[in-house]
This record gives sequence, structure tokens and C-alpha cells, in this order.
Amino acid sequence: MILFGCLLAFSAAVAPRLVLILAWIFSDRWPVVWGGDWIMPLLGIIFLPYTTIMYLLSVVVLPGGETTITGTGWLWIILGLFLDFMKWSQMFANRKEAAKQTTKYYPSGAPRMPTGSSGSTSTAAAAATTAAAPADSQTPAKPAAPEPPASPEPAPAPEAAAPDPAATDGDAKEPDKP
Repeated sequence: MILFGCLLAFSAAVAPRLVLILAWIFSDRWPVVWGGDWIMPLLGIIFLPYTTIMYLLSVVVLPGGETTITGTGWLWIILGLFLDFMKWSQMFANRKEAAKQTTKYYPSGAPRMPTGSSGSTSTAAAAATTAAAPADSQTPAKPAAPEPPASPEPAPAPEAAAPDPAATDGDAKEPDKP
């Protein structure tokens, strides 16, 4: 039975919405906790899955059929709220970071599919689209090479070498061999 509890905890941590949907379908506790209501559990599954799991596990059913939450149950629900808020804040932080990375690698905007495209293109059509697009929209901008500093004095002209008399002579002679 302990193994089942560990498996349930691991499943709830990895896929809380799946655990809640399975609990809705197969659990006898679900109708007792929610009292036949379907809108609040559905909103909990969509927006606050960890809080919904903690609420489902924290509700105590009294002998008369009445439900209540004890003091430690509220701590579990607060932990669920904390986990949900952390998940949502991390999701928004990831979106901001993705926008920064997109503008870093694509300064003129992220590449888009051509209008009228169904989303699936053949390799030849994709290559034609890439070749037809301007180069700066597909590749990241490269910084311009720095210009050399301007010198106040003009560079000296190279000295002219003296002409070789043998090269100007029409009859080239081979050097004498000893």
C-alpha cells in the first residue's frame, strides 16, 4: 500500500491534471468532496491543479456526511496554492525569456510561414521559400567590422625599386656556370 501512495504522489507531481481526471472518473471520494458540483473541480483542474489535489485530499468527511477541513488540511491547501503560483510565475518567466531569445537571434522578428500555407511544406517548397526570402530575415545580424582608426599623417608611398638592367634587356643571358 505504501508503494501505491508513493506512486500517487509521484504521479500528482508529474501530471496533476491527469491524476485529477482519473480521480474524477474512478474515485468514490470525488462526489463526496465536491457534492455533485462540476464547475469548481473543472476550473481547479484547468487553473489550480495542485490546490485541487490538496483540497481533495484534505477534506474530512464527518459521520453525518458533512465535510470539513482541519488545521493541517489548510496547510496542505496553502502548499498547493504555493505550488500553483510558482508554476504560473515560472511559465510567464519562460515566455519572457523566449521573447528575449527570439529578438536576440532574429532582430527583424521571428521567421514566419508564408501566408496561404497549410503549415506542412515539402522540402523543395521550403528551400524555395528560404531562397526567396531576404538573407537578413533568416540569419542573425552580424556586427559590422570595426573601422581602423584614421591616422593624421598620410601613409608614406612605397619606394620604387631600381630597374634591373637584365630584365629590361631584350637578350636575357644565363649566368655563367663555373
